[in-house]
Amino acid sequence: MNMIHKKNRTNACIKTIFSLFLLLSTAAAVAQISVHESGKYLVETKSGKPFFWLGDTAWELFQRLTREEAITYLDTRQSQGFNVIQIVSLAEMDGLRTPNRQGDVPFVDLDPLNWAVTSGNDPGNPDEYDYWDHVDFIIREAAKRNMYVGLLPTWGDKVAYMWGAGPQVFNASNAFGYAKKLAERYSGQWNVLWILGGDRPPTYEREGKFHDDRPIWRAMARGIEDVWGEAAFITYHPGGTMRSSSAWFHDEDWLDMNAIQSGHGSRQYEIWDTIRNDLALMPTKPTMDIEPCYEDHGVNPWDGKWTAEGRGYFDAYDVRARMYRGVFAGGCGTTYGHHHIWQFSDSARYEPIYIADRYIPWQEALHAKGANHIRYIKDLMLDRHDMNRTEDPGLVLSDAGTDYRDLVVAMRNEARTWAMVYLPNPDPVVVDLSRLGNKPKRISWFNPVTGKYTSAAKRYRGTQGTFTPPDTEQRDWVLVIETKRPAKK
Repeated sequence: MNMIHKKNRTNACIKTIFSLFLLLSTAAAVAQISVHESGKYLVETKSGKPFFWLGDTAWELFQRLTREEAITYLDTRQSQGFNVIQIVSLAEMDGLRTPNRQGDVPFVDLDPLNWAVTSGNDPGNPDEYDYWDHVDFIIREAAKRNMYVGLLPTWGDKVAYMWGAGPQVFNASNAFGYAKKLAERYSGQWNVLWILGGDRPPTYEREGKFHDDRPIWRAMARGIEDVWGEAAFITYHPGGTMRSSSAWFHDEDWLDMNAIQSGHGSRQYEIWDTIRNDLALMPTKPTMDIEPCYEDHGVNPWDGKWTAEGRGYFDAYDVRARMYRGVFAGGCGTTYGHHHIWQFSDSARYEPIYIADRYIPWQEALHAKGANHIRYIKDLMLDRHDMNRTEDPGLVLSDAGTDYRDLVVAMRNEARTWAMVYLPNPDPVVVDLSRLGNKPKRISWFNPVTGKYTSAAKRYRGTQGTFTPPDTEQRDWVLVIETKRPAKK
């Protein structure tokens, strides 16, 4: 009997070790992005190299594009330098009841636990190729192009009792099961990052009552981690109220990165203040603006008072000015968006959404000015090979401005070997160079539109300097100060 018990115990130990090995192997396979030990920025888990999140909002991609169109979209965004594509599993625009371009819906009878799946996945056979096969295809195609998918399990209208087509189908019980099923389906995909929320605050008042959806979102997080473990990278996309996810979830272990939506309601949103507030919290967690103003989106078109001559549209400059200052205030990345890309504007098939008086087919919008400028902020940051940085207002000795129209934002790395100053206008700036020590400085201007550098001084020895952008026709500039050249990649 003792030998039998010992054998059973040995077998049990072997099974436990094997299970642990499988869990660790799965975690290693999916944990491609993680948080640096400083808590300020992201890294590639295997290499330890800094990772700068440069996202694009393609919310309706699974719903509105064919396979061929999805490839066109992904190829273009790859060529433009994007590395994260943010897509919703259950689309906002009646994504539960309106079939996708292949004629499929995600669920049977709107039941999140009863997926409308078929045997086989041959795209040439409509009886085989279902809604989830199409999601699989797009995620795999993104992986082929070394791009991550920021995957939202659902848009917020399927949870929150607020606005939107809905319907509300989730509760704390089925949310866990649905998220677990989704996590199991993509447990082998290295390029999936998880985004909960879907443009909704987790707590709110409606019709005189207080609503708290946090148990539902927490259940989804548990469902993901039940499969992926703590290696799962999870953040939360709140509504456009300028409140960060930190307002509700900062202390929760599943939240790896805070996220903010500065949104499309005004040019005056000061995202840099929200990022500063996030980075002052403990424990330190990275943060970023996961949905800034969209290019070609009318500025607050919802109240009936919008005019092209008055508020107008957000343009490429508006997008850059918000993004650069958010990143320079400490954001670990940023996300671009175009108003006719997130909805994949196609007036022959879909009613355009909040377009004011400007309609742009999505194929044309793919090549908007801002989409070709934004890659350079990623290049600028990663060229330094040191993302351990902090905002440093003391670098600027001249007038640093007060609001979105003229605010100058400066940052430097903790090692004090480089600093950068973002100027929203081409005005001279006076800089305290002593904040990088006494070594000679290499000073240059970086153009956010072209990604090119113009030398200002190769060996500047003064402790203070006044620098003027080389071209006042170009509106915004970045002053780059280095005590040594960046290491070669």
